Amino acid sequence: MSGQGYTYPIQLQRGDIEQLLPHRGAIFVCQRLTIDGPHQFHGTASWPHDHAVIEGHFPGMPIVPGVLLIETMAQLAGAGLLAGDPYVKTLPEDSVGVLAAVRNCWFKQPVLPGQEVEFAINCRQMAPLLVQISAQVKVAEQDVAKLEVALAYAPRSQLQAASSASS
Repeated sequence: MSGQGYTYPIQLQRGDIEQLLPHRGAIFVCQRLTIDGPHQFHGTASWPHDHAVIEGHFPGMPIVPGVLLIETMAQLAGAGLLAGDPYVKTLPEDSVGVLAAVRNCWFKQPVLPGQEVEFAINCRQMAPLLVQISAQVKVAEQDVAKLEVALAYAPRSQLQAASSASS
């Protein structure tokens, strides 16, 4: 399928995703992303056993915190929208998507470090600068979470100014 100069699917590896997003360090765990259409993506992530947050999250029986699943889903969706949504290309060049709301999340089973986590993501444009994102999250074909968040676009300069003011 193709539309407005895009040919789907678009395959992105970790390095490709990293070029699209400002995230670095331990918060960035995205491995692969397939853009099936402007608002449909599936991607994978995993957290190593020695991840700084996981080492202290239930010592002796570590699990991946739900908030990291939410953050990773938002990163995968953000990268998918930047690389595969023609509308996002019309936004000002310095726009970046930020997590604006956590709407509805269910965690059905724990995710363990080292497991490959699969995200099936759907997006819906709610307003010019607001996208609703929902995802089914699986490990080895088993449902582990159902997530729904909102992502808002803001100029990087606005975020940098807010960050500088709080320092």
